[in-house]
Amino acid sequence: MDLIRRWSNRVSSPLLSGLFYAFVWMMIGALILSLLLWLTGMQEQDLSLFTYIIHGISMLAGGFVSGRRSEKKGWYQGGLTGVVYGIAVLVIGFLALDSRVNMQDLLHLSAAFILGAFGGMLGINLSKTS
Repeated sequence: MDLIRRWSNRVSSPLLSGLFYAFVWMMIGALILSLLLWLTGMQEQDLSLFTYIIHGISMLAGGFVSGRRSEKKGWYQGGLTGVVYGIAVLVIGFLALDSRVNMQDLLHLSAAFILGAFGGMLGINLSKTS
């Protein structure tokens, strides 16, 4: 974890730093879900709720780091981080699964903005107190 902090401290952009942490949290969550699939009787069809939870935690964490790194407007930096993360997940899904963009995806992007903005608000307010 120290290596991640050292690399992240070199990145001055709140957006890039937040995205880095969001994708790290996503990879950790994906590893945990893979282990659950491997070690338990869980089926792949049962994973949709867990994947939403992992993406939500990832967007909150990314927004938190973005907000903490920004000097002002933590909600904006966090929301932007959430939307960029959401777009990246949509593009990966489009390329890997040949899925189409629909209204549900726009709802997911709205939720990504809200979660990222909330994380950004928490991050900027907690950075001011410490």
